[in-house]
Amino acid sequence: MTAQILAAATFCISATAIHVVSLVIAAVRLRRNAHAERPSHDDLPAVSLVRPLCGIEKYDRETLASTFTLDFRRCEILFCVASATDPVVPLIESMMAQHAGVGARLLIGDDRISANPKLNNVLKGWRAAKHDWVVLADSNVLLPRDYIEQLFASWRDDTGLVASPPIGARPQGLWAELECAFLNTYQARWQYVADAFGWGFAQGKTVLWRRGDLERAGGIEMLANEVAEDAASTKIVRGAGRKVRLVDRPFPQPLGYRGAGEVWYRQLRWARLRRASFFACFLPEALSGGALPMLALALAAPILGLAPALSVIFFALIWYGAETLLALAAGWHVSVRYPLVCLARDLLLPVLFVGGLFGDRFVWRGNEMQVARLRPRALPALNELAPVARRQLRSLRERML
Repeated sequence: MTAQILAAATFCISATAIHVVSLVIAAVRLRRNAHAERPSHDDLPAVSLVRPLCGIEKYDRETLASTFTLDFRRCEILFCVASATDPVVPLIESMMAQHAGVGARLLIGDDRISANPKLNNVLKGWRAAKHDWVVLADSNVLLPRDYIEQLFASWRDDTGLVASPPIGARPQGLWAELECAFLNTYQARWQYVADAFGWGFAQGKTVLWRRGDLERAGGIEMLANEVAEDAASTKIVRGAGRKVRLVDRPFPQPLGYRGAGEVWYRQLRWARLRRASFFACFLPEALSGGALPMLALALAAPILGLAPALSVIFFALIWYGAETLLALAAGWHVSVRYPLVCLARDLLLPVLFVGGLFGDRFVWRGNEMQVARLRPRALPALNELAPVARRQLRSLRERML
């Protein structure tokens, strides 16, 4: 057995073990306190709920309406929109009229403190909030009736922030299922593994802040220190010696139809943001997914006396069968083609890693944004590969679109 074959076999076995262990950890973490009693309304402080709005998406009537049906009544509701001409304004005004007793307010204006349009939109809501506890929730998140109680159930004495990963739900079409494979059993899984070890990090879909914690760090304006406000939030909380914690049951984001380019560019944007904000955590993504271990097994199988095709099929059944079991256990989207969609995702992961590593620009809601460039002196070998990687990305993009 050559050293190369031994290395390939070792990599395959190690990657599979890490994969299965991560799925088990995520499943256990997701089921923690799943049936625990929620804190009583009388024991919880009043909350300001801020929801930034921009345009109309397919499920907005449902996700925005869920704001008005929360069980927790000591909740101030603030909707924020940058422009009075935004098409979401008539919709939210109609909902507010239908639920006049809730006392929601619509704030309009564009306070530019950063290149991040969402942070600019949220700023007025944060400043107008009356309460010491503030929840920031994206408009496309479906809020359960016990939403506030679930957030506080994860708060501990050492907590600086409670967040929830975005969980894809109700996909329509192959590409929306691919987005579920990215969001759920890949990204959310690893986020819960990190949380289980006390290394939780925020994603901006849902965030619970105690106002004083952020004010002591310099105020909400400090979130402009990073292109992504959730990355800035994580660094602020960790810098204060506190922890980011995740809710026990993440909140769904109905997807509907997604196009290939839409899914690709969203994942590419997130990859570039992760690379810019948490480079050391981004690097292992090059080896994540099942595609590379599967290739290693195919190369090592003949030397080990195994049939390559049967070995790869058996490997895929273990790898993606275990991932599908996690989705079932968590109550996330699963279909008969979900394992194949996960395989397609893993084939894209190495290309996505290269795109995230070398690219620095992206467009979000019509706004062109840029992350910090990869420093040539720090990684000279990688930068020599940049022109080749860019050509491969352009070729892939042309084929997808």
